Amino acid sequence: MRLDTLKYSGIAGGVIYWLFTFWAISRNKWFSFFEHALSDLGTAEANAPWIYNYGLMISSIFVMFFAVYLVLTSQTKLQTVGGAYISVAAVFLALIGIYPGGTRPHVFVSTYFFVQFFLGMLLYGLGSEKRLRNISLFIFILAVAGSLINWPSVALIETYEIVLIMAFALLIALR
Repeated sequence: MRLDTLKYSGIAGGVIYWLFTFWAISRNKWFSFFEHALSDLGTAEANAPWIYNYGLMISSIFVMFFAVYLVLTSQTKLQTVGGAYISVAAVFLALIGIYPGGTRPHVFVSTYFFVQFFLGMLLYGLGSEKRLRNISLFIFILAVAGSLINWPSVALIETYEIVLIMAFALLIALR
């Protein structure tokens, strides 16, 4: 795979995640964005939980490619560290599928996926040129602010945070 195509892997990971998620939702008519967590689609009680869980694991491969791109194209130490944090986030993303909702490690791995990704994005941005630094800082502030809102459901805050992650991936792909 060529290096310049890797910059699109963050977007690909997000698209793949949503394709699998909507497929899982289509198999679980009970699911509501306003009442559940996205991870409920991967629990033992869900119909075909493997759809959601495999989607997480496949998406994590693309997030790892994205992190590799960030590290290989880094121009500063902070960018390198930020890319490395995002690579750890990719591992946590896969672990969410391996330890689905209802298992003991699930809350930890799902929380730390978001923590690692947003810290990595912030560090990468802080080591970047002014425009990328400012946008990354803004997205980070939105992520923190979003975690302080009393959302009607876990799925809604998860969706909000995933949209922010995809915005960062798009920012990187288009620069």
